[in-house]
Amino acid sequence: MVSMVHLRRLLAAAAIVLWPLAVLAQDLGLPRSTVMVVDPNRLFAETAFGQRVARELEAESAVLAAENRRIEGELTVEEKALTEKRKSMTPEEFRQAADAFDTKVQRIRGEQEAKARDLASNNDNAQRRFLSVAQPVLQTLMTESGAEVLLDRRSVLLLADSVDITDEAVQRIDSAIGDGSAIAPVEPDVAPDQTPQTQD
Repeated sequence: MVSMVHLRRLLAAAAIVLWPLAVLAQDLGLPRSTVMVVDPNRLFAETAFGQRVARELEAESAVLAAENRRIEGELTVEEKALTEKRKSMTPEEFRQAADAFDTKVQRIRGEQEAKARDLASNNDNAQRRFLSVAQPVLQTLMTESGAEVLLDRRSVLLLADSVDITDEAVQRIDSAIGDGSAIAPVEPDVAPDQTPQTQD
C-alpha cells in the first residue's frame, strides 16, 4: 500500500505540475474549470468576421428586395395591359396570352426564390467556415483554462457566468483572423455523379 508520506509527495508533485497552468489561466483572466461554455450566436454576431458577413448579406438582401419590387411593378403593368387588350381579343387568344403570362410569373417567382435560398445558403456556409477557423482559438482557450469540455451555452440549463468564455473568444478570434476577408472560401464537395468527365 502507498504510505501517507508517499501520497503526500505525489500530491505535491501534481500540484507543482498543475500550478503553472493555473497561474497562466489567472493571468489571462480565465477561470479554472473542466467545463466551459460559449455562445455560438454571439461568437458569430460580435466578431469582425460575423459582422462583415452580416453587412454583406444585408446589402445583397437589399439588392434582391429592390429587384423584387421592380419586377412586381413591371408584372403589374403587364397584367393591366393584358386586361385592356382582352376587349379586342378572342376568348382563345386571351386564354393563350393569360396562360403565357402566368407561366412567366411562375418562372420569375421561382428564379427570385432561388436567389433568396442562395443568400441563406451563403450565410450558412459563412457560419460553418467561421466555426472552422475559430476552432483553434477555442481549443487554445480550453487548454489555458484546463477545460476538457466546451459546451454550447444555449443547451445548458444552469451555469455560472464565470465559465462562459464567449467574450474572451471574440477578442481572440478578432486578433487571429480579423474580419476573415482574407480567408479563402471553402469549395463545395462534388458528388461522385457530378465529377466532370474528360473527353478522350
